Amino acid sequence: MGELILIVDDNDRNLRLARDVLRHAGLRTLEAGTAAAALELAGEASPDLILMDIRLPDLDGSEALRRLKQDARTASIPVVALTSFAMKGDREWFLGVGFDGYVAKPISVREFPDQVRSFCRPA
Repeated sequence: MGELILIVDDNDRNLRLARDVLRHAGLRTLEAGTAAAALELAGEASPDLILMDIRLPDLDGSEALRRLKQDARTASIPVVALTSFAMKGDREWFLGVGFDGYVAKPISVREFPDQVRSFCRPA
């Protein structure tokens, strides 16, 4: 059975694309459209990785990350920023605030599954 990935994105098209690409590659997914839903799902399901959009309707992705790292149930789950912010210095900023990695949108359908697997916590 493949790794369990929680995808957090409020854009349905982006969410479906990421989900479909990962499932086709043999990974399992959960989806959330808000940070609040993501925090709840992460605590319940303990995914192997969380892909976190930065612009969410209820909380900024970096604030959601902070809350995940403060919760003992979710603190060890790697969280990767999945965002359209792709300016020079953005990657360093995301890593500096505590994200375990950074993937720019739009995703590369060919490269995305391997990128995601590289960030998953070891079994």
